[in-house]
Amino acid sequence: MKSNFIQRAITGIIFVGVLVGCILGGPISFSLLFALITALTIHEFGTIVSKQQDVEINKPICMLAGVFLFFGFAYLGVMPGQNEVLIPYLFLIIYLLVSELYLKKKNPLNNWAYTMMSQVYIALSFSMLNVLAYHSIGSESHYNIQYNPILPLSIFIFTWINDTGAYCTGMLFGKHRLFERISPKKSWEGSIGGGIFSIIAAIIMAHFFPFMTLGVWIGLALTTVVFGTWGDLTESLLKRTLGIKDSGNILPGHGGMLDRFDSTLMAVPAAVVYLYVISFC
Repeated sequence: MKSNFIQRAITGIIFVGVLVGCILGGPISFSLLFALITALTIHEFGTIVSKQQDVEINKPICMLAGVFLFFGFAYLGVMPGQNEVLIPYLFLIIYLLVSELYLKKKNPLNNWAYTMMSQVYIALSFSMLNVLAYHSIGSESHYNIQYNPILPLSIFIFTWINDTGAYCTGMLFGKHRLFERISPKKSWEGSIGGGIFSIIAAIIMAHFFPFMTLGVWIGLALTTVVFGTWGDLTESLLKRTLGIKDSGNILPGHGGMLDRFDSTLMAVPAAVVYLYVISFC
C-alpha cells in the first residue's frame, strides 16, 4: 500500500512537472508534447476497443490523422485563415473510411464508428487546446499572434483542483451518490466541494492574470468542473462497457492516458465554446 502511494506520488509529480513545464516552455514544447499525448491516447483507445469481438481499427493511420489535426490547428493558431493546411487530414479520414471496403472485416460499421470516435473524442479535443493558446492582438488590419500558455494551463489547474477537492470533500462528507450506476464512489458533496475549491482557484487566477475579468474566470472554472465531471463519467462508462478497470498502464499508479485526460477531453471543447460565447455577449 505504501509503495503504491509512493509510486503514484512520484508519477504524479513528474506528470505535472512535464505538463506545466512544456506548456509554459513555449509553443514548440507545447505542440510537441500534446501531439505526442494525442498519438499515445489514440493508440491506447484503439487497443482497448479492439478487445471487443470483430473490432479492429487502423491505429497507425488514426494516430497520424490525430497528430496532423493537432498540428493543423496549431498552424491555424499562428496563421489564421490558412485552412488548406487541413486538406491532408481530410484525405486521411477518407482513406480510413474507404479502406474498410477492401479489408473485408466482419464488422466494418464498428470499425468506422470507433475510428471516427478516436478523432472526435480525442484528436479534436486536444486540438482545441490550440484555440485556447493562440490569440490575435491588434486591429483587423494589423494584428499579431500571441501564444498565451495561461488559458490552456488553467484548464488543467481547475481539473486537478476539482479532482483533489472533490476527493477530499467526498471522503469527509460524501453521502449522496452523484451517478451510482457509472461511478459509485462519486458524491454530490464531493462535486460541490470540488467546485468551491475551483472557484477559489479562479479568484487567485484573476488576481495574477487579469487579462480576463473575475466573472469570466469563475465561469471558466465552473465550465471546467461541470464538463470535466461529465468527461470523467463518460470515460467510466466506456471502461464499464468494455469491461476494464484502467485504460492502460503507461503511467505507473495512475493507469493510462485516457484515465489521466478523461476530464480534459470534454472540458477543453466546453471551455472553447464558453469563451466564444462570452466574447460575443
